[in-house]
Amino acid sequence: MSEIVIRHAEPKDYDAIRQIHAQPEVYHNTLQVPHPSEQMWHDRLTDQPGIKQLVACIDDTVAGHLCIAVAQRPRRSHVADFGICVGVQWHNRGVASALIRTMIDMCDNWLRVDRIELTVFVDNEPAIAVYKKHGFEIEGTGRRYALRNGEYVDAYYMARMK
Repeated sequence: MSEIVIRHAEPKDYDAIRQIHAQPEVYHNTLQVPHPSEQMWHDRLTDQPGIKQLVACIDDTVAGHLCIAVAQRPRRSHVADFGICVGVQWHNRGVASALIRTMIDMCDNWLRVDRIELTVFVDNEPAIAVYKKHGFEIEGTGRRYALRNGEYVDAYYMARMK
């Protein structure tokens, strides 16, 4: 397999990121809705305080996306949360782990973040396994956390502390 290269997302990546998030198998396990507009993703990916956008590339193709959001309130400035997605054709190839390792390095060594948080649907076992592999622990369950395919689903609150 070709090397996975992690880098900051650039405007040329916006459409590839939008297309990954538009895959039914991807948005099924995120809080995204079907048929995302180009403008929404352009606005979301534009530089904002505390937000870092990373992409994983294989042979110059965007395979995954991770967004780190460092809390901007002074009393929570040691906390970040993140969202991640990997294109269906790149599942089970180490893309998510590469993105998470890079995020952890940035948080631990460059951003003064001591706590990284996430939510994940309780039935997304592959993602939960990857998060646990990287030191995240389940801290609680949000019942009826989000609507998915017309039904409410629960989500775990997970975190990793430095």
